Amino acid sequence: MERQRTVGEYRAIDLLIFSLMVFFGEMAIIMGARLFPGELYVLSVTPVVTAIVMMRWGPWAAIHAALGGLALCIGTGAAAQQYAVYCGGNLLGLGALALLKLQGKENIRQDAFRTVVFGLATALLMQLGRALASVALGGPAEAMFEFFRADVLTLLFTAVVIAIVRRLDGVFEDQINYLLRISKEREEERENSDEG
Repeated sequence: MERQRTVGEYRAIDLLIFSLMVFFGEMAIIMGARLFPGELYVLSVTPVVTAIVMMRWGPWAAIHAALGGLALCIGTGAAAQQYAVYCGGNLLGLGALALLKLQGKENIRQDAFRTVVFGLATALLMQLGRALASVALGGPAEAMFEFFRADVLTLLFTAVVIAIVRRLDGVFEDQINYLLRISKEREEERENSDEG
């Protein structure tokens, strides 16, 4: 019989897979954006991946928020200060954990509107974090608005993807609950097959 993975091993693999998604997703978007130089809007997969990981594993999503900023900075050849703006600023997106705490993960997962609000809150908090980090590091206060204006496509993308993902079994779900649910379903199947 094959050895079952521990929850810690499962979580590590899961976090690695989502880390690869966010890093290579951001890199692919940056490479694609080079085909349209001078475009006023940007697109990022970081908010949606971070929101999904928050639902799955809670604060572990900090890895993906920071990694998304890192990928953006590497891909665009950003200056050192921009690393702090994007990596650090993205961490404010974890403020959406408060929604999970206040409303409950299941309530958010089961309601399409709440799911989209949660995803948008994650994206907007990331944009706010970047804007605040930029000003804190000496950037002009007037430029704060640009972080929001440039990421309008990211908001739309986040809303659409998070609405779709919530319908996929086990993807937008607390993974401890998911593992318990799957284990219970398998146990019931075994009991039914033993009776039959």
